[in-house]
Amino acid sequence: QVQLVESGGGLAQPGGSLRLSCAASGIIFSMYTMAWYRQAPGNERELVADISGGGISNYGDSVSGRFTISRDNAKSTVYLQMNSLEPEDTAVYYCYAVVRPSGAFAYWGQGTQVTVSS
Repeated sequence: QVQLVESGGGLAQPGGSLRLSCAASGIIFSMYTMAWYRQAPGNERELVADISGGGISNYGDSVSGRFTISRDNAKSTVYLQMNSLEPEDTAVYYCYAVVRPSGAFAYWGQGTQVTVSS
């Protein structure tokens, strides 16, 4: 059974930082591209960042330079370090695992709420 379990969400002030974690089980972690998506109320789900099994990362325009994605294949965990948080970063953040390029195997976590507010 595949599980992606996110943690680390919560309330942060503008300009503050949070670190999200996603622990995976039931998959060969190093074979999967891992990603973080987010969805704010009334908005479509959007890509925040992704990272290949070999560590190549890609970022959405709105977070580039502020967020950093990383992974620890030995711990089957992907991280999202979020700095210089803005109210517009408020959303539910989802962990996503996918085998690329086929996309034949893809899994979502349950999501974790991030709220940026003073």
